[in-house]
Amino acid sequence: MLRPVREEMGIARGAEQLPWFFLGTFVATLAAVPLYSWVVARKPRRRIVPVVYHFAAANLLLFWVLLRFGLVPRPALAPVFFVWLSVFNLFVVSVFWSLMADLFTPEQGKRLFGFIAAGGSAGGLLGPLVAAFLTRRIGQAQLLLLAATLVELAVVCVSQLAHPRTQRHAQAPIGGGIWAGFVGVARSRFLQGIAGQTLATTVTATFLYLQQARIVQAAALDPATRTMLFARIDLCVNLVALLVQAAGTGRLLARAGLAVGLSVTPLCNALGCAALALAPRFGVLMAVQAVRRAAHYAVERPSREVLFTVVPDEDKYKAKSFLDTFVYRGGDLLGSWAFRGLGALGLAIRGTALAAIPLSAAWLVLVLFLARRATLSAHEAPGVSPDRGAGGREPAAPVA
Repeated sequence: MLRPVREEMGIARGAEQLPWFFLGTFVATLAAVPLYSWVVARKPRRRIVPVVYHFAAANLLLFWVLLRFGLVPRPALAPVFFVWLSVFNLFVVSVFWSLMADLFTPEQGKRLFGFIAAGGSAGGLLGPLVAAFLTRRIGQAQLLLLAATLVELAVVCVSQLAHPRTQRHAQAPIGGGIWAGFVGVARSRFLQGIAGQTLATTVTATFLYLQQARIVQAAALDPATRTMLFARIDLCVNLVALLVQAAGTGRLLARAGLAVGLSVTPLCNALGCAALALAPRFGVLMAVQAVRRAAHYAVERPSREVLFTVVPDEDKYKAKSFLDTFVYRGGDLLGSWAFRGLGALGLAIRGTALAAIPLSAAWLVLVLFLARRATLSAHEAPGVSPDRGAGGREPAAPVA
């Protein structure tokens, strides 16, 4: 529901300003990662998600007040909201999947994570519908108030998952230092591989995103119209993702394995970029964007979350948040400035598409390595880390 609002605010001051917004997001994420690690080190696991979600809801209420009563000019508030939401939307998802990786074993994750992710796609399906239907009727500010209410409702749902009766060790803090996420990645080839996969995902996605922003900016000048157009794109993506997640992701991962699940998006990206290079038109770009994002949300993202079921507990929360936020936004930053550089060289849609094809090939090789390491670790013994051997973490609770 908030993504179309962010996209409209992002291009309100011109699509050429987006690389600077990505830079601001990267800096904000750099500040947020140690703060989150501090919370993880001191709060019981069952309290981590509520703390993060309550903070997010409070921020949404603040933005609602500023926008609703015009306390800050909208052009000045737009980049702040863009940066805040770009950080928020990664943290709330990352902390949820950290909890899922803590609760479920690798085999349970293969079977259930696709269906669990379908809940996210269902919300992603309903959100654009709400935004498209209500934006003209109640305005953008009221969407923020509604979003804050839904975030608080999510706290009620998550509190049932992390109840002490479900997971005894959920009452114990993770402990460790605020830079443990960075240290964990620096010491683990497996986590470094996930970092590489994250960068490949975000750099290629940013190329497509910036092309989309330029086209939509040129197509419509009215903020409400642009918001509804972005909402319709999100609607198509989440509808396809929901159908695949609910019906096929679990079966695909259980039968074909992680290698296939992780390979779907780089293959779609390579084929889509090849099509875009041959026919650099708006319709082709939107089709490539929709198929790629649907493959990412429906298959690749649940597969990626299974990788974290075989890492130590501290890495599940700290290293994972570092990868899901700082490294992810670092990929956005790298992709946005690379896109700007290619544009300065006179390369338009065709040039950026061709540049993304070899990156997709390297991405494919990397995910095959990750799938093999995770599968070997899961089969050797319960709770074996890909880099640290037996005893690297506590076994996940057998809750399903």
